[in-house]
Amino acid sequence: MTIKKLLIANRGEIAVRINRAARQLGIATVQVYSKADKDSLAVRLADEAVDIGPPQASKSYLNQEAILAAAKASGADAIHPGYGFLAENASFAAAVETAGLIFVGPTAQSIRLMGDKVAAREVAAAAGVPTVPGSRGRLESAEAAFALVETTGFPVMIKAAAGGGGRGIRIARTAEEFHHLMPQAQAEALAAFGDGGLYVEKLVEGARHIEVQVLGDGNDVIHCFERECSLQRRRQKVWEEAPSPSLTPAVRGLLCASAVALAKAVNYRGAGTIEYLYDDRSHEFYFLEMNTRIQVEHPVTEMVTGIDLVVEMIRIAGGERLRIRQDQVQVEGHAIEVRINAEDPAKGFMPNPGTVSALRIPGGEGVRFDSMLYAGYTVPPFYDSLLGKLIVHDRDRPRAIARLTRALAELEVEGLATTKPLHQALASDPDVQASRFHTAWLEPWLASHAETLAVATTPPSATLTSTTAR
Repeated sequence: MTIKKLLIANRGEIAVRINRAARQLGIATVQVYSKADKDSLAVRLADEAVDIGPPQASKSYLNQEAILAAAKASGADAIHPGYGFLAENASFAAAVETAGLIFVGPTAQSIRLMGDKVAAREVAAAAGVPTVPGSRGRLESAEAAFALVETTGFPVMIKAAAGGGGRGIRIARTAEEFHHLMPQAQAEALAAFGDGGLYVEKLVEGARHIEVQVLGDGNDVIHCFERECSLQRRRQKVWEEAPSPSLTPAVRGLLCASAVALAKAVNYRGAGTIEYLYDDRSHEFYFLEMNTRIQVEHPVTEMVTGIDLVVEMIRIAGGERLRIRQDQVQVEGHAIEVRINAEDPAKGFMPNPGTVSALRIPGGEGVRFDSMLYAGYTVPPFYDSLLGKLIVHDRDRPRAIARLTRALAELEVEGLATTKPLHQALASDPDVQASRFHTAWLEPWLASHAETLAVATTPPSATLTSTTAR
């Protein structure tokens, strides 16, 4: 069942990443693309490329029939979905296998089970993994939800049973807020995921976001330790690192063991991530959700363990058993990843697509830049604003932050505004340097640093003109 030709059903930096992993294994690649991505780096690097439709994702990257037709026409025998788009779509995974192709990821059954947040909580509880106090099943009515809230107490999070990415979530601190926000969350969940089912859980305030990387072959499962992902804006991660600076060795052992137990409970195959909320005051952790795909932040785990996660998931999909024993997985040093987005910090992080007039990629020991960029490339306005990820590795966290600072200074993406100034400011912040933050820390920090970020984002020539005019 060895894979000979892999179709990449995604775009951007993750498509480039998958192409490189496949080529390293001697596997030919087929890149699908929308008309907006005809000149993308992913298309340029692949052995073959197939046009699958218009710029709108619903007519291209989410078009299952077009992707399957491209696989058949190109002679691909496997499909890698990357992250986002169809990566966690159980019906697509099933359709790939029904078509006689290999889906590089978990089974449709695992995706379906763990993609439903309520069902996943039940599986976690059965596997002995602590869960946040809240509903055990879907709450289809406001009355049933409020009856539960009266027992858990406020504040609570109202969350979509399906989907993720921060959609369909509301925080209620009073009964009045709860009755007002419940219909909003239900409507957003229905619009985003086609499923208005909700569940409610107690809000753990001041918690950190910790996730454990797992690899499984359908029988055996290992963990590759954890990542800290607490620096978030609007529930979207902006800075990730490994290992977490907030865990004690004892908690780390319990957390990673619980992730393996949960993955084994669903006979997990491929790369996956189990996310937790962690209270570093009480040292308690709670299962949040499982992402049945490769994560944006997977490189920090690769940097500290030396394991190529994308290569391993392709090997596993091709029928190989896990080649790595748990006792062979060791963490060396510290790694940090920051997301470089085409967003303007001076204008409320408004998306800022445009043409890259010049590009300078940082280098040197312990520096990696996973990106879709090249000089002259025009970033299309139709998709997520992620341009790439700057990842650094060094012997310890202070040295990694110093290396990140140096690498950010070297990075130049001319022609469009990016989130580089945000990461420069974070890297120099005393609280970040001392790891004094949690999932709600960044929003007020951004409000208090808005003017500084606006100045840092303004091109030097514009600053000079403005000063002269005054």
